[in-house]
Amino acid sequence: MTHTQPLGRSDLQVPRLGVGAMTWGDASGLARFHPAKLAYGGAEGLEEERRAWEASIAAGATLFDTAAMYSGGASERRLGQFSHPAALIATKFPGNLRARAEDMPKELNASLARLRRDSVALYQHHFPSDRVDIPRLMNLMADAVEAGKVRAVGVSNYSAEQMRQAHAVLAERGIPLASNQVEYSLLHRQPETNGVLDACRELGVTLIAYQPLAGGALTGKYAVGQRPRGLRRFMMAGYFGGDSQTAIAPVVALLREIGERYGKTPAQVAIRWLIENECVLPIPGAKNSKQAAANAETLAFRLVADEIAALDAATRAWRSSAK
Repeated sequence: MTHTQPLGRSDLQVPRLGVGAMTWGDASGLARFHPAKLAYGGAEGLEEERRAWEASIAAGATLFDTAAMYSGGASERRLGQFSHPAALIATKFPGNLRARAEDMPKELNASLARLRRDSVALYQHHFPSDRVDIPRLMNLMADAVEAGKVRAVGVSNYSAEQMRQAHAVLAERGIPLASNQVEYSLLHRQPETNGVLDACRELGVTLIAYQPLAGGALTGKYAVGQRPRGLRRFMMAGYFGGDSQTAIAPVVALLREIGERYGKTPAQVAIRWLIENECVLPIPGAKNSKQAAANAETLAFRLVADEIAALDAATRAWRSSAK
């Protein structure tokens, strides 16, 4: 049932599911204390991550998302140790908070060196910043496409207005804005209400959904009164603090009920809900081969319209939630 489709209106063919490689690699120095490492746990070692890589590719989840900023470049270096003709690498600029648009060419070259590649499938601006002029950056991105170092240009955490600005600049160079990577899940529905999803549809941009399992709240692992350990319970307090778990419990119960019809887990149903939207591409994280294989199983079944509607109705309160 796996298939590919263009990323936005670019000529890059991508799967309906990617892999978030944020925690991959062996960080050193202060990078060991990257919030993602502390919240979700660090790498499980080269060979286990190689197995996750291989399991994902075998199932058709061939897009791997990383960033220069993840663990001081450790995630990019890990992906640089792996090779497969079907693999697509998406990474992001910048590598530090002090960077300006003019630093992009140098930073792209540094990312390519860590990745041991001459080009990347998708290069994204990680987050908007007062230090980075969007028109200047998009023109430099277009230069990188013309130089053959980047196949498609994306952004991340952009508002609808910022998307339109980036899209317009790239259009002048004859290059589409391919994607906008934002948080999106059954429990984080803001892209539906802040204009981002509508702008994606209007402009022909793919929404790449990170945190599709709401920090683990949709996995069914954490029942009421059972919160995750460590930093995650504080970083994801909107899902695990106060009365949040009680409010989320009926959603997880519905995910479990639907999943039982297909022999799937709540997490797999939650990811599939996103895949059913043709302009959305979820990138769940996978620390090991077991998680990678489980995520990839979401490509092997479909939800029916009534199930999608039931999940929409059960999570309607989160459309305007500040979580």
